[in-house]
Amino acid sequence: MNNWQEDSNIDFKSLKKALGPKSDVESLAETCVCFANAQGGKLVIGIENKESEPPANQKINIEEMNKVVSRLRSLTDGVGLVNPEIIKHNNGGEYFAINILPSTRIIATTSSGKVFVRITDNCYAVKSEELTDLAAEKNAFQWELVVAQKITIQQADAEQFNFFINQIRKSNKVSDFIKDKSDIEILEHYQLLSPDGYLTNLGILWLGTPAQRARLSYPITFQYLVYNEREEKIREKKYHFHQYNPMQLLLEIEKEAVELTYSSELSNGLFRDTIRNYPKEVIRELLINAIAHKRYTSSGDIFLEVYPDRIVFTNPGGLPLGISKDNILHERQRRNPHLIQTLHDLKLMEGEGSGYDLVYEKLSLDAKPFPEIESTFNKMSVTVQSGIIDEEALSVIDYIKKHFQLTQKETITLGIVATRKKILATQLSVALQLNQEDKLKYWLGSLLDKNILISRGVKKGTEYLLNPDLFSQAKLNLTPSLKTIEPHKLEALILEDLKYNGKSGMVAIKERLNEVYPDDIQKIVYKMARKGIIEKEGADKKRAYFVSIKKANEK
Repeated sequence: MNNWQEDSNIDFKSLKKALGPKSDVESLAETCVCFANAQGGKLVIGIENKESEPPANQKINIEEMNKVVSRLRSLTDGVGLVNPEIIKHNNGGEYFAINILPSTRIIATTSSGKVFVRITDNCYAVKSEELTDLAAEKNAFQWELVVAQKITIQQADAEQFNFFINQIRKSNKVSDFIKDKSDIEILEHYQLLSPDGYLTNLGILWLGTPAQRARLSYPITFQYLVYNEREEKIREKKYHFHQYNPMQLLLEIEKEAVELTYSSELSNGLFRDTIRNYPKEVIRELLINAIAHKRYTSSGDIFLEVYPDRIVFTNPGGLPLGISKDNILHERQRRNPHLIQTLHDLKLMEGEGSGYDLVYEKLSLDAKPFPEIESTFNKMSVTVQSGIIDEEALSVIDYIKKHFQLTQKETITLGIVATRKKILATQLSVALQLNQEDKLKYWLGSLLDKNILISRGVKKGTEYLLNPDLFSQAKLNLTPSLKTIEPHKLEALILEDLKYNGKSGMVAIKERLNEVYPDDIQKIVYKMARKGIIEKEGADKKRAYFVSIKKANEK
């Protein structure tokens, strides 16, 4: 019995999908194409999705299994299906598994010409305009395991070899099962050494001499640049000599980048709080991301540019196929999975994906803007601002952090609401990159139950804001804001404004009540006009609103 779990490399399918009157072998073929265009995988047939075992009475006939494999081969092109085997579960039930090899030289398709790719645990159709990206990604997917120089472990750098083995054996992220292996077995486990005994490209990155690293197609090269207020370069440090493995390079850059440790002081009553311009965890995560997700089949340096008000990380190759700035919080796609695994096991990164959830969490705690991400085919850049959005929001978040235990999702959500004062549910879903509003409840978590946030309105009109009672109890010296004014109070405010100023267009009303969100003003004005609380005349841009003399006298 294998203790497999469904993930980016394993997919469970019901036996009904493969056999019987309601079978859908065409969809299984699409799954095989998905795996082949990514990093390969395993198709397990006979276990229902989200289940961990087959039905106890389920039996698999070897002829039926072979017929399914044969059918899959006829429905796909460029897909390698190998080593099908029938497996018996501890409960007595049977299922079978098929290994799908990554297609290293061509783009895999279905027999009808459709192209799919596996991203995290989902299968996505590739559009015609994305085929160039897929071709580039396929080369990048396989780069780590390629043996290009035929270098043996005896020809590698002994110091780098010892460094890597020692760090792995000391890491609390590595199981005793791995630590108990021999040195060579550890290298094979992390794909640094091929079955033929030669260093892979990944092996050379970690264990090679500077000359061997330099002969990689596109090794890690790095530039650290500092600019003044006029955006003139005042300092630069280049890492082009290939003397460091990825871990050592990261530590060297962090040691050199003193500008990233600068901080600002904010007044807090009689005291002053020190806030780093950039949280150290954000710097580490974005640095390691640049190294871990670099496209090693593309030329170009990794850049870290430091300006007085921002930092910009740029690395060769855009975001992996299927990942965008609008879903980076949720989607997981590893371009260099074995490099990411070593970085994780060396305690340098979480290893589960992009790490942007940690970046968003730390920036939320400091009331800082979320990173600005730009991605093209050739490069990706991430910009982080040094300033905070709102000092009052920072006071609120600091108080909550000290008095409540929040999850990462809750912290990110709190940061968005605190800095915007008030936000519609639809807008909050967009800010959290959620494609379904019903998922919002998982990000709100206990914020409503703990009375940290309150909600107003219903359905799509629901809005979230900080609970004013909580902060009055905490004696936080916050300035009242019209941004959070209640609808009935805003209605009274608009009525008084029109009484005083007479006939006014929507633009004029918004300009006079500029502390209130314009959308809120517009919504209440329309509502008041429908109810006859105020009058209107004219059309479109010339429309004006006013309080009739009769209604004004009644009031």
